[in-house]
Amino acid sequence: MRDLGRDLGEQLITVLGGGGFVGRYVVQRLLARGARVRVAEREPRKALFLKPLGGLGQTQFVAADVRDAASVARVVAGSDAVINLAGSFADMQAVHADGARHVAAAARAAGIRALVHLSAIGADSDSPSAYGRSKGDGEAAMRASFPDAAILRPSIVFGREDRFINRFAAMVRTLPVIPVIAPATKLQPVYVGDVADAVVAALDGAAAGRLFELGGPQVLTMQELLGWIADATGRKRLFVDLPDAVASALASGLGWAPGAPITRDQWRMLQRDNVVALDAAGLAQLGVTPTSLAAVAEGWLVQYRRHGRFAQTA
Repeated sequence: MRDLGRDLGEQLITVLGGGGFVGRYVVQRLLARGARVRVAEREPRKALFLKPLGGLGQTQFVAADVRDAASVARVVAGSDAVINLAGSFADMQAVHADGARHVAAAARAAGIRALVHLSAIGADSDSPSAYGRSKGDGEAAMRASFPDAAILRPSIVFGREDRFINRFAAMVRTLPVIPVIAPATKLQPVYVGDVADAVVAALDGAAAGRLFELGGPQVLTMQELLGWIADATGRKRLFVDLPDAVASALASGLGWAPGAPITRDQWRMLQRDNVVALDAAGLAQLGVTPTSLAAVAEGWLVQYRRHGRFAQTA
């Protein structure tokens, strides 16, 4: 078998969810290594911004929905490897669990040589959170149909386009007092570029059938992370820890509303630390050196400073 993780020239790699936050970085790395990339999205036109990153004919854009087994089978056919990055916070069971089952079954039927599946730390079929349960069910579906799939579980993923650090940075910019939900919960934010490097490295045959947990070099509590964001954006803010009972009531009462600070399911997820297990294989085993928040955040958090690039931070 060709070592897909090292030699990608002329290989056809199908990336489900290739136009998403993590997907754009994965596609960029695959193109840089000479792969032909088939970007599969529900609305392919939204991923067309990736086209200039490759050479003539190097990138294909196709319609697929992981919830539809037939559409998955169509886009997987003829591929040398498949990467499943599809995710959702709305239709979680259908996308994370049923979708993973469809991808694994299609990859097996098509004789795919390498399959990489992006899950999440906290994936557990017995999780109190629907997100955690759906991710756990997705992993089980992968293993059942394609035992040699490499499964990657990142912690909170950060980067210029993320919806986590940016969301809190916007709160810090706007609010003089910041309520902190689950202040003691530990997180291990991992840079999106490192996740993309790990995904590509996992195409290597040595990663087949293995599970990897991906975390950055820093473990921070939620309170510490918010404080770091405030410092990085030059904002002096008062942080107020919310008791669990108050946070739970807030999530239950307002979590359904668009733009709510936290959903009920997100609150459940925050009841557990989101860090790499001590005995887990991770970035190091995939040959990736973790990147700190401070090393890359300067490039985009500047927009949240009072005077932008001309601001002075302590």
